[in-house]
Parts: sequence; C-alpha cells; structure tokens
Amino acid sequence: MHNINPQHNHQHCIDEALLRARDLCQQRQLKFTTIRELVLTTVWSSHKPIGAYTILEELAKEGLRRPAPPTVYRALDFLLDNGLVHRIASLNAFVGCNEPGHAHQGHFLICRHCQVALELDTQLIYPAISAAAKQQHFAVDTASLEVVGCCARCSEAISND
Repeated sequence: MHNINPQHNHQHCIDEALLRARDLCQQRQLKFTTIRELVLTTVWSSHKPIGAYTILEELAKEGLRRPAPPTVYRALDFLLDNGLVHRIASLNAFVGCNEPGHAHQGHFLICRHCQVALELDTQLIYPAISAAAKQQHFAVDTASLEVVGCCARCSEAISND
C-alpha cells in the first residue's frame, strides 16, 4: 500500500506506472498508444481518484486538442481491462493500480478530507470475502471494497487545529 507523505516523489510513481504499462503491453503484444499513455499519466498525476471528464479537462490544459469523451472512455477501458487502473465505483473515478499484471480486485482506503485513495493488499482481504461467501453458498465473481475515513496526515492536521 502506498503511504503518501509530504516528501513523496510523485514523479517516481508516474514514471514507474508508465514503465510497468509499457512492459505489460509489450509482453501481451498490445499497443500502448499515445492517448492511453496520456490517460494513464493523468490518472497517476495524483493518488486521488479522477473522473473521465476531469481527465478530458486535464488533457486540454496540457495544450492537447481535447479528445472526444468516447476516446478517453476507450483508453480507460483498455487500462482497466489490462489491470493498469482501478475504478472506484462510489466515486465513478479511476486510480492507478500498484500491481498491474497481477490480476486482482481493488480494495481502497479513501480519505474523506483529502480524497487520497490508498490501495490495500488484497491477499489479506479476498480470502476473508471468499470464506464468508462460501458459508452462504455464494459464488463470488468480483469483489471491491471501499473504506471511507480519515488518513493519518489529515488526522494529524485535524488534531493540530
């Protein structure tokens, strides 16, 4: 799980995400087009979930001709299908995946103050969900967990006020 602190080198996150995406696409013989790269870079521009229309706005701010919404949605679908981003359903927004190439569902801690979304280790959560479902004779197709609360940095800021 990423821990966001004031000394965090965010450019490193973006560079690593792009490197992993290029490697994954090369392994799978997929095209990592310019628009896919731009959308992934925009998603990774912070650890806060970002919506499709905000991605469109950010691309326009970069001096690019604003792509049509379907173009961004197709790029997001590609990134989702290949495990490069996760969708946070409650926010209808996207965040970068810390472990692309490793098939898993996204489980997140979402700070209600700063909106940072931290991806949790699914190896601890999914077995518990599967066991609970099995007790109910329920077959799990997908599972997503979104826990909203207050991150350490915001808790500290609130207590210092």
